[in-house]
Amino acid sequence: MKIKINRNILLETLQKLSKAAPTRSTIPILNSFLFLTETNSLQIRATDLEITLISTISAEIQETGSIAIPQKTLIEITSALPETEMVIEVEENNNIIIKTKEGNYNISGTSSEEYPNIPQVDNKKEINIKSKKLKELVNKTVFALSKDDTKPSLMGAYMEILKNQISLVATDGHRLSYVKNEDFSSEGYEGSLIIPKKFLNLILTLLDTQKDTTIWVGENHITTTFGNITAFSRLIDAQYPNFRAVIPQNNEKIMIGKKEEILSSVKRVGIFSNRETRQIDFIIDQNKLIIKTEDSENATKAKESLAVNYNQESITIGFNANYLSDILNHIETENIIMRLNTPISATLFSSENNDKNTDKQVMLLMPMRTSTM
Repeated sequence: MKIKINRNILLETLQKLSKAAPTRSTIPILNSFLFLTETNSLQIRATDLEITLISTISAEIQETGSIAIPQKTLIEITSALPETEMVIEVEENNNIIIKTKEGNYNISGTSSEEYPNIPQVDNKKEINIKSKKLKELVNKTVFALSKDDTKPSLMGAYMEILKNQISLVATDGHRLSYVKNEDFSSEGYEGSLIIPKKFLNLILTLLDTQKDTTIWVGENHITTTFGNITAFSRLIDAQYPNFRAVIPQNNEKIMIGKKEEILSSVKRVGIFSNRETRQIDFIIDQNKLIIKTEDSENATKAKESLAVNYNQESITIGFNANYLSDILNHIETENIIMRLNTPISATLFSSENNDKNTDKQVMLLMPMRTSTM
């Protein structure tokens, strides 16, 4: 194989495809890009066996062929070069030489025969949605995903496609985010799937929000495109918990407050909370919110008071400051609505909306036991 390619085009492609690289792997070939020549173009692949990214870019094909090239070394030398033309040539024993006007660089490659094949996907089901809306759905849920690999179903977001609604749900057992939208089409397809976090992060980083997105759903995979990149992702094969059963229906204590004021106060008070529990307490009573914490181990404490809209029975409830900050950061309106019931039941958070049944996003946070309980 021998190709000539523009350094900038190659680098941009490599940086995007490298997002499919495994964080750790016992299979060395997965730490390489596969280069495969086509007619007047070059196909490059990257995979961790769960996600596969494929891009076809313009190149001058001087000799056809294929080779697996170590990702780290190739990205590092391409990044270090100025804008230039690069000649990449495969010699005997999979030895690769990169030639530029700056110099020549040798890398040891691997036979392409060892590289995994493209997933065989049965893409019979189709979902069409505006890219901006898809990115919004992902951004409002991905923060709540679990990091516990003993609960694989919670390490992905649950997508549910109904006749007139598409929704995305994420939870780690402590918090939950549920977002829904009606502006999509699915050609009559209805169903559900669990999408891995890594693929969701690709949507956030690679998706062009100026265009619409098509997602093809197979039995075990989903496929979509990011510009000139085709992406395959294995779905999580697990039973998702009944999330609707944990969303309270009788939280009738309603507090409305300024999002930025509450978020800033939570961050300041949280500095003085216990480093392990991160617990802060909300004391809500007659148009006043007190946010406080005390860490007896380190002899620190803090307390702030804010004006809010609340005229019901006083309630004291504890929260994890980090989880609460995450939720508040994903509310986009000036005011937030908190719907509470008891100090030991989940609290609902949503953007300000006159009709709670039309909320496009609902977030839930489980409480922590306070000293007064």
